[in-house]
Amino acid sequence: MTDRIVLAYSGGLDTSVAIGWIGEATGAEVIAVAVDVGQGGESLEDIRQRALACGAVEAYVADARDEFANEYAMPTLKANALYQGHYPLVSAISRPVIVKHLVKAAREFGATTVAHGCTGKGNDQVRFEVGIQTLGPDLKCIAPVRDLALTRDKAIAFAEAKGLPIETTKKNPYSIDQNVWGRAVETGYLEDIWNAPTKDIYDYTATPEFPPAPDELIISFVQGVPVAIDGVPVTPLQAIQQLNRRAGAQGVGRIDVVEDRLVGIKSREIYEAPGAMALITAHKHLEDITIEREQARFKATVGQRWSELVYDGQWFSPLKRSLDAFIQDTQQHVSGDIRMTLHGGAAIVTGRRSETSLYDFDLATYDTGDKFDQSQARGFIELWGMSSKVASTRDQRVAGK
Repeated sequence: MTDRIVLAYSGGLDTSVAIGWIGEATGAEVIAVAVDVGQGGESLEDIRQRALACGAVEAYVADARDEFANEYAMPTLKANALYQGHYPLVSAISRPVIVKHLVKAAREFGATTVAHGCTGKGNDQVRFEVGIQTLGPDLKCIAPVRDLALTRDKAIAFAEAKGLPIETTKKNPYSIDQNVWGRAVETGYLEDIWNAPTKDIYDYTATPEFPPAPDELIISFVQGVPVAIDGVPVTPLQAIQQLNRRAGAQGVGRIDVVEDRLVGIKSREIYEAPGAMALITAHKHLEDITIEREQARFKATVGQRWSELVYDGQWFSPLKRSLDAFIQDTQQHVSGDIRMTLHGGAAIVTGRRSETSLYDFDLATYDTGDKFDQSQARGFIELWGMSSKVASTRDQRVAGK
């Protein structure tokens, strides 16, 4: 029986060429796997037909938009996950769901190897292969660009020689990856980190310099998940999509950062994540009134570590699973409404309310009716500062000798 290889297929030049390239290099049959995570563009059926026309013996396609929003974007939201304080893990969280379908297709079609289109310099090769090793430990991995010398110029020449039904003349200077959670742009002109991004880079967001009138909305959450916008019920996918439109129109969610890649290099990245950044902002403000102080402080540390694990391709790891359990426990009272104004590139929270709020007006007020007993503060301060006072006394005594 001829060996079979499952290929993560986008429908673009490189992965279209990879079908025949892999076949010639290995003698194996290629099954193309396309997964819709809200990246837009062509229909799955068009992509499936192109894969078959380019030589795939089978084409597996999956509409994973709701799955991606529910099982990958929502845990990211609950963690308030921003890698290095900036990046909402746009590409990082899409790789595990794609891996899940790659392994599923490998089982379905009897493949022994999984192939992906990543280079040897980026994070995605790690995310794909660690995920595949975890979900399908018996499966092998190859990367045509990295392992089979499939360069861009060779891809164009191969496509033209074989008459493949794929555009080969258009040369986009940027590397772009996108899904419903956001959009990532790198390489080209952006590799000089002094260069400001040009307007042609952006697609999910309008320029914030001349915004439309302010857009006020109310986002309702139940246990950390958005369930309604302006009182109209929404699914997680619908919430992200609606905020992509409304926050994107106001230029919200543009991020320009030099980040630390897992492979050890620093990389300049431009991100657009209007829906993700608006939701994370709203969610964090709701947590501020519904999560107890020490739990909230520790959750911030957990969220940072969670972000690092996911960025580093450890979505399916035991530690990530344990952190998920903690984060989920913190969300039991994160229910309520956040009022937010979107305008001029900013998402600003202007109101919050919750039946499970820890905010007590009578304790917080400085006006008549204040229930806070200020006479207790003096003794509290004495005890709170005791250890520092004793240590300072010792240090002064020793320094005076």
